Amino acid sequence: MNVRWQQVSVLAGKRILLIIGGGISAYKSLELIRRLSESGASVTPILTYAGEEFVTPLSVSALAGQKVHRTLFHYDDEVEMGHIQLSRASDLIVVAPATADLMAKMAAGMANDLATTVILATDTPVLLAPAMNVRMWAHPATRRNHATLIDDGIECVGPNDGDMACGEYGCGRMAEPTEIIAAIERRFSDRRLTGRRIVVTSGSTHESIDPVRYIANRSSGAQGSAIATELARRGADVVFITGPAAVLPQGKVERIEVETAREMAIAVDRALPSDVGIFVAAVADWRLTSVANSKIKKHAGQVPVLELTENPDILKTVSRKEKDRPRLIVGFAAETANIEMNARKKLEQKGCDWIIANDVSSEVGVMGGSRNKVIFMSSTETEYWPCMEKTAVARRLVDRIATALDD
Repeated sequence: MNVRWQQVSVLAGKRILLIIGGGISAYKSLELIRRLSESGASVTPILTYAGEEFVTPLSVSALAGQKVHRTLFHYDDEVEMGHIQLSRASDLIVVAPATADLMAKMAAGMANDLATTVILATDTPVLLAPAMNVRMWAHPATRRNHATLIDDGIECVGPNDGDMACGEYGCGRMAEPTEIIAAIERRFSDRRLTGRRIVVTSGSTHESIDPVRYIANRSSGAQGSAIATELARRGADVVFITGPAAVLPQGKVERIEVETAREMAIAVDRALPSDVGIFVAAVADWRLTSVANSKIKKHAGQVPVLELTENPDILKTVSRKEKDRPRLIVGFAAETANIEMNARKKLEQKGCDWIIANDVSSEVGVMGGSRNKVIFMSSTETEYWPCMEKTAVARRLVDRIATALDD
């Protein structure tokens, strides 16, 4: 008797709603459907009018084994399964290819066809595989739309560098079906952080000079929010302590808003004990010894003297705790020169377990931008991570955290 053992895919039984946009890379969607089906997932396809210019409804339906949904105003479809139900009857929505046009409509919250209406009406996670000409991908409008979608909690895979159908070369090629499958599997497979309590600090702090002015750091909170979002997605119980910030996390997180470094220090202490502490916030190092009760007036030839005192060192304080110290403490080092040397010194002086260092010089555009290039440091390792989206940095860091907690 021959006994065959077959590993059950994490995609087995998963329901994928696949939206096929209108681009030459739509042909890859056929391979994606085949691979998803082989992995045990069911694929419900939506084919846009533009997508029909590149692949046929018949080929899509044959591979998916299901009816292709094409129009918002179809009597039978709305009777059998309205677009609202369609938007929620899946475990994940995948848009591949996600054209510049589709991304623009999504970022603007438009709902003028079946694909965009389904996306706007859903509470299901969405994964995009962008695909377009290199200049379209680099255009400021597309970059803004991409950043908006990321801030909305939508995940992207790709695009990749390579030859374009138009004859140009650069970033804009849709990720390969195997890459998209891997991204989908990650969403369903890693729940190792379920039940883990993790404290994340983010944003900047504001230290008042008078009722109008303050001292602050240039932080949008994007990296801290990306980390908190990824932790929550993987099942962690996240306490997100944030100073003033432009970007907030998605998903189920406990959010505590503070303004000053001292308020953040108190909030962190109250949030302990925890399994992990991740200190991303750009905390002001100093505050005024005395804050003016009214606006300091400008007088010709007279410059006010501001006396400063040190703020609490939250990372060092938590790292040196004898009681309630998190098992793993991750600090961030925002530097403008001698990045590696200064980060290594901070790792040793603060007493944390890991340091994530990055160059925040104004010409790099990390603060307020969507991408980051970091150096990962521990007492025994130094890794140079390539420049990537802040969401990708978050995924890579959270992967390491999950693995460390398993050891």
